[in-house]
Parts: sequence; C-alpha cells; structure tokens
Amino acid sequence: MSIIAKVEAVLIADEPGTFVTREIDGVELQFGGIEGDRHFGLFAKANVRQPMYKRGTEIMNRRQLSIVSVEELQGIAQRLGVETIRPEWLGANLLISGAPELTKLPMGIRMMLPSGGGLVCEGENEPCTGPGKMIADHYGDRSLTQRFVKAAWKSRGIVAYVERPGELKKGDLVEIHNSFL
Repeated sequence: MSIIAKVEAVLIADEPGTFVTREIDGVELQFGGIEGDRHFGLFAKANVRQPMYKRGTEIMNRRQLSIVSVEELQGIAQRLGVETIRPEWLGANLLISGAPELTKLPMGIRMMLPSGGGLVCEGENEPCTGPGKMIADHYGDRSLTQRFVKAAWKSRGIVAYVERPGELKKGDLVEIHNSFL
C-alpha cells in the first residue's frame, strides 16, 4: 500500500548560524542529503538526541532531511490560534501535501522520488523551542515559544536520510510506501 504526496517546496538551511531554511527550485539529492545544507553529510556528531554516545562522537547521519506536511502545519497553526506556520520557521527541507498524518509514519518507510531516488524515514522530528521562538518572533507573542512544543507534538514531521540519490523539485509526486500502511 502507498500514499502519493506532492512536493510543495524544497528548502535549504545554508545560512551560517541558523536552522531557518529558504525555498529553492529543486535539488540533486546526494548520499549526504542536500549539499550546502546545515545537516548535509554521511556522518554527524552525537548530541542530546543520542544520549547513549558521548556528545561529539561521530555517528551515522540519519537526520539529513526534515520533512513536514501542509496538513500538519495547518493543524499546528489552528491549535496555536495563528494564521500560518511556515516550513522555513521549522528548518524543514521538504514540504509535502497529501500526507495528513506524516509524523505517524513508522521508521523505515520509503519515499520514492520520480527520478528514481529514495529516502528512508527515521522517525518523528520532535518539536523544540527553536522553531517556537521563530513563530513567537513572527507573531510578536512570546508565549508561542513553549506553546508550539505542545501544539506540534506528534505532528511536527519526520526526519529522513537519502538511500539513493536523485533529483527532487517542487511539483514532484513522491510515493510513500511500506508494508505497515
């Protein structure tokens, strides 16, 4: 069984010192993700998300891409009582539509690209206060920083890594499939 989702935006975090992304026309995904993006690379340094390793230990980068859905962002905005939540504010690399429960997809699902490339889901991208602060700054309401974490729980999107390189651009249809759907 599969879901067909549409790529609404491709984004990159290539400004030093910030996780905020900006929209680009498309990208040639590599084994390390999006070249120039802050999460690009085959390896990463362990941090608070990998407490079993000493901080700074080199590990495999399974968090190359952050993917969010239009439907889940609309739900977060509604729960916060704001007009919109932009994928850039969350540091997202892909915005898709047609996957209203994207965050609930299990680890290991594959997203197949029309170019033949493929991504593997590594699970939920848990909400934190960084994006909450961006939202709070945009709306001029400091309470949104902490409220975002609760409002985005189980609907913040997923992280993934590139299993097979390929081109990805706005308007592409991706097939999300696995035996769990």
